[in-house]
Amino acid sequence: MSSNANINAVFYATSYHPIQAGSIDGTDITPHDNGVYRAVLCATTGLYDPSSDPKVIGDPYCTIFVGRLSHSTTEESLKEAMNKYGRVKNLRLVRHIVTGASQGYGFVEYETEREMRHAYEAAYHSIIDGSQVIVDYSRQQLMSGWIPRRLGGGLGGRKESGQLRFGGRDRPFRAPLYAFLPSAMV
Repeated sequence: MSSNANINAVFYATSYHPIQAGSIDGTDITPHDNGVYRAVLCATTGLYDPSSDPKVIGDPYCTIFVGRLSHSTTEESLKEAMNKYGRVKNLRLVRHIVTGASQGYGFVEYETEREMRHAYEAAYHSIIDGSQVIVDYSRQQLMSGWIPRRLGGGLGGRKESGQLRFGGRDRPFRAPLYAFLPSAMV
């Protein structure tokens, strides 16, 4: 990949739509679970605006999202683990507003975009404090219409939750099922 390449070239989409993210093939037109309904409500009423969040700082092109962290992970242990991939400029482990307990995800900003890309590729499914983590781009500042998981949006998820989201690194969109049916059945 050339150093001049635009980071948006590696995204799965340039904008986010909660109904499509909740669809395995990206073709749904109505919400199919309560989480998607909440995300649509947030998107249409403007309840979520990442640009007005004072905790969101730094260069989004040098920032990665680290998820599925152990709840015992601290800022120090996360920084130590992520320093293997480049120089960490800024780090934010998201904590519960009342209890201060880790929410299991955070954001890591690197000095350069090249270091961020290296961490994106090399840290995916690595083990930090006994948990296998996922790493993705910090979509909240880069993807228009982004709604976070806590508001019913996001990408990925686990099957047990009943609220899978598609179009991301773990679960890309798949071709519509009817594309594989014999022509007599369509």
